[in-house]
Amino acid sequence: MRVMPMPADANGNGDIFGGWIMAQVDLAGSVLPARISRGRIATVAVNEFIFKQPVSVGDLLSFYAQVTRIGRTSITVHVEVFAERNPANPHVVKVTEANLTYVAIDREGKSRVIGEA
Repeated sequence: MRVMPMPADANGNGDIFGGWIMAQVDLAGSVLPARISRGRIATVAVNEFIFKQPVSVGDLLSFYAQVTRIGRTSITVHVEVFAERNPANPHVVKVTEANLTYVAIDREGKSRVIGEA
């Protein structure tokens, strides 16, 4: 997933709010579990979240997700976020990484076995 934060996503110093980055990580991290579980999922845990460098308005963020564990009802995903900075002389830096756990849920919002509808 790629996204460029806008001025509305920043504080007065031009740094992007951590909560905005967390929301984007959750979106990027949820794609694989939704496909693997073949149905609804819910975020049940943010196991680790590390902000390595500030993100600025105009940085082009790339989110990469990898499944690290598949359980009976849950899937854990590692997400890395890289910022491409300075379009005139681009360079890429890792700005965030996180581990999140998602659980497969049924129509009533109760956990279900992965792969079952």
